[in-house]
Amino acid sequence: MMTTFWDEALIAKYNVKGPRYTSYPTALLLRSGYSAESVFSALKKAGSALSLYLHVPFCRELCYYCGCNKVISRDTSKADRYLDNLAVEMRSYQDATRHQTVRQLHFGGGTPTFLDENQLLRLMDLLHQHFHFAEDAELSIEIDPRSCSLEKLRLLRNLGFSRVSFGVQDFDPAVQEAIHRVQSVELVESLVNEARRLGFTSVNLDLVYGLPHQHCESFANTLQEVIRLDPDRISLFSYAHLPERFAAQRKIPEDALPDAKEKLALLALSVQTLQEAGFNAIGMDHFAKATDPLTIAQLGQKLTRNFQGYSVDPCDALLGLGVSAISQVGDQIWQHQKDLNDYYRAVAANQLAVDKGLLLSRDDQIRADVISSLMCNFVLDSAAIAKRWDIDFDQYFAQSLESLQSCLDDQLVKWQGSKLKVTARGRPWVRVVSACFDAYLLPQQQNYSKVV
Repeated sequence: MMTTFWDEALIAKYNVKGPRYTSYPTALLLRSGYSAESVFSALKKAGSALSLYLHVPFCRELCYYCGCNKVISRDTSKADRYLDNLAVEMRSYQDATRHQTVRQLHFGGGTPTFLDENQLLRLMDLLHQHFHFAEDAELSIEIDPRSCSLEKLRLLRNLGFSRVSFGVQDFDPAVQEAIHRVQSVELVESLVNEARRLGFTSVNLDLVYGLPHQHCESFANTLQEVIRLDPDRISLFSYAHLPERFAAQRKIPEDALPDAKEKLALLALSVQTLQEAGFNAIGMDHFAKATDPLTIAQLGQKLTRNFQGYSVDPCDALLGLGVSAISQVGDQIWQHQKDLNDYYRAVAANQLAVDKGLLLSRDDQIRADVISSLMCNFVLDSAAIAKRWDIDFDQYFAQSLESLQSCLDDQLVKWQGSKLKVTARGRPWVRVVSACFDAYLLPQQQNYSKVV
């Protein structure tokens, strides 16, 4: 399989560790001692458009590849205590957000559909008690197909959810066994068909490449099944193997993992197959149909990116609720306690469950602007950056431009006037390009996953 970016020399040179840049600075740079006063001040100064992220940490089974914050249990009653604490947490934010309107709500995890029907009803009731929702607010949810009945899907639609993302990862039985996530094509298909019948406006399917026992022939079959299911969007994530950080990944035999060359071949296959099927590459790891709002936003260079992923609606504030949730409001980022018991203790003490945070400097904000432009739209308008931030771009980024020369030499990027454009050859390496503008990277690099 050959594509415009297939080059073994690039693999050898650029398969380094680096951030995914869902934020800049990244969450690894947040510091302890962040105050509740800073949180409330940031929210009160923010604009009126609010985006909520709610983390549900529970999963019924352990998926070996997963690096998310999660609690494994088959006892759904454990979620009742969690909802009790969420109610207290929501109340603490109520005054600071009373001038804001929720434009977006996203349930992530863990497995949000771990919650049973009554718990979902209670959670939505709590959210509407404590926050003001726009009539046309966009509600989205991540679903493990094994935890969602057709009845539960109907309830979600009745509660106002219009966007749904089903975790597929891979349909190959050998891969599913190796990652401890067995689910049939038929199960996913039944949910996708029901979502269509119910009028969900967007269906996304998640895939992961780089998993154990994956190879191009078998993954080609998965891609064809996904295309047949006809989703609106496809997320194609690179598996980050970090067993030193995530204990479950130690259950995956490293000799079963594809090497960098094989992994890039999987990516090349996926990009070519999906584009031939009519999906446009969005940012770093997403694909969407030509009529999808993400595609339209990218063509207009208006795509944005935050901890929830790519978006067409840049809200003034992203507020995370629940254990480990991350918020970004203006020039501040903070994260809640990652351990569920620590989260409960903080809430019981009538404290915000904030574990750490960061006030962005002016330099952080300038570099975040640059990196976001590259990650979202594959272009950097240096003249626009210079004007927006009142800087001499070449002087301010002298060291970054020196680091960038290697990417220019390898035709990963090219200058067209004042615009630096990521080439088709360079798109899989956009994290490498973005890293040239990262002032923090070198001392932190070993904490990140490989780029490929």
